[in-house]
Amino acid sequence: MDRLLWRQQERSQRILVLSSYSRSLTNFRLELLKSMVRAGHVVVAAGPEDDPEVKADLSKIGVEFARIPMARASLSPVRDIATFLQIRRLIKKIRPDVVVPYTMKPIVYGGIAARSAGVPRRCFLVTGLGHVFSEASLRTLKGRWIKRLCVWLYRLAMAGAKAVFVYNDADRSDIIENSLVHDVSVIHRVAGSGVDVDHYAFAPAPSEKPVFLMVTRLIKDKGVFEYVEAARRLKQQRPNAEFQLLGPFDPNPGAISRLQVQEWIEEGIVDYLGETNDVRPFLAKCNIFVLPSYYREGIPRSILEAMAVGRAIITTDLPGCRDTIEPGENGYLVMPRSADSLFSAMSPLADRLRLAAEMGRRSRELACTRFDVHSINEILIDRMGLSNHDHASRKAAGACGREATQADAINQQLDATGRVISWRG
Repeated sequence: MDRLLWRQQERSQRILVLSSYSRSLTNFRLELLKSMVRAGHVVVAAGPEDDPEVKADLSKIGVEFARIPMARASLSPVRDIATFLQIRRLIKKIRPDVVVPYTMKPIVYGGIAARSAGVPRRCFLVTGLGHVFSEASLRTLKGRWIKRLCVWLYRLAMAGAKAVFVYNDADRSDIIENSLVHDVSVIHRVAGSGVDVDHYAFAPAPSEKPVFLMVTRLIKDKGVFEYVEAARRLKQQRPNAEFQLLGPFDPNPGAISRLQVQEWIEEGIVDYLGETNDVRPFLAKCNIFVLPSYYREGIPRSILEAMAVGRAIITTDLPGCRDTIEPGENGYLVMPRSADSLFSAMSPLADRLRLAAEMGRRSRELACTRFDVHSINEILIDRMGLSNHDHASRKAAGACGREATQADAINQQLDATGRVISWRG
């Protein structure tokens, strides 16, 4: 027995996962964190908000939470230096074997801090390179200078990376063209962060009237103004149609104000639904999902969730967004920044809800076969060097017609007992 325990400790590694938004750890990375714990590793997840609900949910699966200061939308060097120093202190305290940052600031400052502290393995989840790499940003002198700075920082952070995961070919090309890594063999493309098709179960689409839903942070680059303008035109043709908007206000410089949203509500164009920790009830009540984003996306998680529930999708013909669509099969692609193009895609589905339902069923099939979170996490765990055959991640999700493995029982035990492996001391 002692020998077995010694062998398990030998295989166990300390992992630090860095985020720029604490709630994303449970909304988007929960299954990945579970896979790490199931593989027998000690996992610490860090984020800027001291959210009691997040801490409780992480504790239930055996993950410790650590708070790090970080202003996602700030360009203040003083704040960014403070973020870097705090991450470095945390790394020195817990002495991780592996650091896994995602989104821009955790990648840049977490990557540089981990490299300077001598962390042996750094694995980066590039969920999107960010607005600075978009065509719109490069049209201005300021935007081009900011991109140069970001390229330099990315190079510092990613030098010597164990693995760099990208969600689309455009991000892979930008990483190579800008020489963000020296060895292109460490770049691996995966189908986004994936979606738990058990949790986001199929729900038949309502057939009484057209109900469009957009789920997003309220910033201009997500295409909110184009959505509202297309809704304004369609409302004149189909007065019974509903146009819903769900998502939080954001500190981003391109944020949409509360006053602007209130004006849309008073005009009778959109129903603003606020923000939520569970989008499933809202997805169940719509029949068409819309995300006309021209933000530099990886693969939008909101689209994957809508696909899993079984909804027709309308999104832009841009990297990341287009990867979710088989045009005419599960939805339509539209031109970015074009309310005309968006209206032309929304209008026929408003009149053909049976077609929208058929597209939704195809979305569900794609979610199960291409974007299943468990399959994606197996790739991530393996490429990060975290696989443990005695504690393998489960290989399938039952909702897609595959049998569950013994890891399901382990997962249930973790959820039930709330086992926590402490890294303190």
